Amino acid sequence: MSPIKSQQSEVTRILDGKRIQYQLVDISQDNALRDEMRALAGNPKATPPQIVNGDQYCGDYELFVEAVEQNTLQEFLKLA
Repeated sequence: MSPIKSQQSEVTRILDGKRIQYQLVDISQDNALRDEMRALAGNPKATPPQIVNGDQYCGDYELFVEAVEQNTLQEFLKLA
C-alpha cells in the first residue's frame, strides 16, 4: 500500500471511529480537483491527504495526527 493510501486509510478509520461524517475526493484522475486541493492548501506541491471543511483548509496528514494525539480534532476540523 502506498504511503498516501495508508495515510488516507488512517484518516478515514479515525473519522469513522469518531462518527464524523466526511466526503472523500479522489484527485488522481482529475487535474482540476488536484489544483483545487493545492489552492485550498496554499501549496502548489501539496499531496493527499489534505483535510478541508467546506472551503476552509484544516491541514495535512501530519497536522491531523497531531490533533488526534492532542485531543484537539474537533478544533482542527473546525467543528468546535
